[in-house]
Amino acid sequence: MEYKKHIRFDWAIKRLLRQKVNFGILEGFLSELLKEDVQIMEIIESESNQETEKDKYNRVDILVKDKNEDLIIIEIQNSYALDYFLRILYGVSKAIIEHMKEGDTYSKVKKIISVNIVYFELGQGDDYIYRGTTNFKGIHDNQILELTAAQRKLFKKDKVEEVYPEIYLIKVNKFDDNAKNTLDEWIYFLKNSEIKQEFSAKGIKEADKVLKRANMSEEERREYQRFVEVLSDRASIAETIEFESNLKADKVKESLIQNLIQFGEIADEQIAKIAEVSLETVKVIKEKMK
Repeated sequence: MEYKKHIRFDWAIKRLLRQKVNFGILEGFLSELLKEDVQIMEIIESESNQETEKDKYNRVDILVKDKNEDLIIIEIQNSYALDYFLRILYGVSKAIIEHMKEGDTYSKVKKIISVNIVYFELGQGDDYIYRGTTNFKGIHDNQILELTAAQRKLFKKDKVEEVYPEIYLIKVNKFDDNAKNTLDEWIYFLKNSEIKQEFSAKGIKEADKVLKRANMSEEERREYQRFVEVLSDRASIAETIEFESNLKADKVKESLIQNLIQFGEIADEQIAKIAEVSLETVKVIKEKMK
């Protein structure tokens, strides 16, 4: 069966999901991810989530307040960013500062949940969803530090990790398109911009209705097409840079292998180990030098 294409999630956040009538879509996605019933009270337009011309086609973020008064940042990054881990830290820190009033006690610090949807390889790891929290573990007894009864009452939290920022990383390109549960249905949509008829995740049916490309006006279609083309262009540029970089690295390795072979006193196995290549590669280069 051929499934109808839908608008990309990052485009939807820019144009549609900020509207209160469509909060149910974001609520559904966040509820499946956080494994609790999320109710969005408002979209907060602050310095942290203002779109700039530079970010227009690449980065998208939205800041929402839920029924627990927690702040949730949803950020989508399409292009490779080596320092993205630090960008997450900066975004979380800025959100905390922006929502502290002068003279507030530290008990007023907002709980921040940072949801990061990335379309590139971030760090080394084969999973497609990661969750990061902060805990304190005894260096002698390995016990997790707990809140006192008074702190639980003051913070309205049960655990130390619930006081600190909570960070989710969704590495979309690592997903294998096999939706094993309702959260995976959302990840499938994030990756493919498609919603299958049998999907039943919270908010997904509403997304199916609202985010169909057929619902777009002619002007929106032109804007959307431009958006997709720019992302494709940037992906091509990144791929070209990576290819050329690998090509240069291969030439450097080949030169190193040739020099080691000419030295004449190093075994092929050792050359392969030094150059971090296969033994077959060393033999091929050795044959070419004859």
